[in-house]
Amino acid sequence: MEFEGVLVQWNDERGFGFLEPVQGGQQIFAHIKSFSTNGRPKLNQRYVFKVETNHQGKKRAFNVRPCQSVSKSNLNRPNKSRINNDAPAQWGTATLFVIPLFVVVYVLCASLFKVPRYTFAVYVASSFLLFMMYVMDKAAAKSNQRRIPESNLHAIALLSGWPGALIAQQFLRHKSVKAEFRQVFWATVVLNVIAFVGISIWLK
Repeated sequence: MEFEGVLVQWNDERGFGFLEPVQGGQQIFAHIKSFSTNGRPKLNQRYVFKVETNHQGKKRAFNVRPCQSVSKSNLNRPNKSRINNDAPAQWGTATLFVIPLFVVVYVLCASLFKVPRYTFAVYVASSFLLFMMYVMDKAAAKSNQRRIPESNLHAIALLSGWPGALIAQQFLRHKSVKAEFRQVFWATVVLNVIAFVGISIWLK
């Protein structure tokens, strides 16, 4: 089976990168030897590729080649496999409802317990900071520059910045498909909310 994807990360010195399938899902590792094309792979270019599993059980692309030009008839016909890279992430806006749900939890805790007044400001400031970090990291990925460590993104998310991360993941389509990253991210959300409720009860 062949897939279509965009080369979203590329390290030219080490000769490898990652393809993001247009139909969604985790990014696929691609080595320079897997590309059947003249010249070096180009960032943000679309490719057709096949997927195999290595001896470690990890997926990797092979027989990677540039997409052929799309015919006018295909341009006029809807196709679920073609996704606008600037559109919201495929997993949809449903996860954004976590934010208003947390607001409800925050209001209840503020009503029942002694939540410090500056707590809300901390969430807003941390969220704005993390959103901007996502913006910078995505720009670095496109220009093949030094990336922001994922551990830093998770640390800010754990320290109340996760609402900003959710918004960035949805509307920037960044860090929205890598399964390992999203598992750790959601763990930081759960831990932060539990800590918030626990501290609020303790301060009662």
